[in-house]
Amino acid sequence: MTAFKTFPGVSTEWALGDYQRFAKAALRDLGPQLVAACEIGPGAQVLDVATGTGNAAIAAATRGAEVVAADVSSDAFLDGKVEAAARGVAVEWVEADTQDLPFPDSSFDVVTSSSGAVFAPRHQDVADELIRVVRPGGTLGLITWTRRSWICEILATLASYVPPPPDSLPVRLWANEDHVLWLFGDRISTFETTTHRLRLTAPTPTHFIEFFETSFAPIQSTFAALLDHPQRAAALHIDLLDLAERLNLAPAGEPAEYLFEYVVMKATTVA
Repeated sequence: MTAFKTFPGVSTEWALGDYQRFAKAALRDLGPQLVAACEIGPGAQVLDVATGTGNAAIAAATRGAEVVAADVSSDAFLDGKVEAAARGVAVEWVEADTQDLPFPDSSFDVVTSSSGAVFAPRHQDVADELIRVVRPGGTLGLITWTRRSWICEILATLASYVPPPPDSLPVRLWANEDHVLWLFGDRISTFETTTHRLRLTAPTPTHFIEFFETSFAPIQSTFAALLDHPQRAAALHIDLLDLAERLNLAPAGEPAEYLFEYVVMKATTVA
């Protein structure tokens, strides 16, 4: 497999939390679903962007593809390497920023990202880089969360405490077809989306919030930013608990249940 130059990560946010624990609970089936939607098969040259622990990358490798897994934070690579070894597949792991990928133009047959690249703040830069590194007539596959999803509700709550940078756009926009078509412009020839839903449960809303506060990196990075403001940190914790109470879909007396709604996108680049 080709060796690519690595670049230092531009963000430490995703080094916080317990990504493997979060991914196993919330993302386990998404990577394989995206790989199936992109019809990845033996011999395909695949790049999985914002790979985390390699959920989609490993799924592609099990289908016989030659896979590069890239992420701005290499901290999760160890868990991914262990999983890949257990599955008996080879994946090349590269530290790289989704908004400035260190790969030559037209390097891959398929470029995927399972709910990872959509967290990068500069959407146009992400779209430009994804298009740039895929070959003409190649496939782009993305998964993103909708505004109705628990994930986007969490992100909206966090933004009220620590506003994102001025050039940052919200994750939920990636679920808007017009927004994505604007980003890709006339550089794609086909575009299709399907909306899916899954539900996660916990014994109580408090248990669910405790899981997220200890595993979901954006929450931990927000609390880190509030270290010198303990009263605001306490208020954030209360707001998260209130959110979990309000969005609990389960009947009274049943385990808490939450909606995770997401969109699978597939595009073909202009040949």
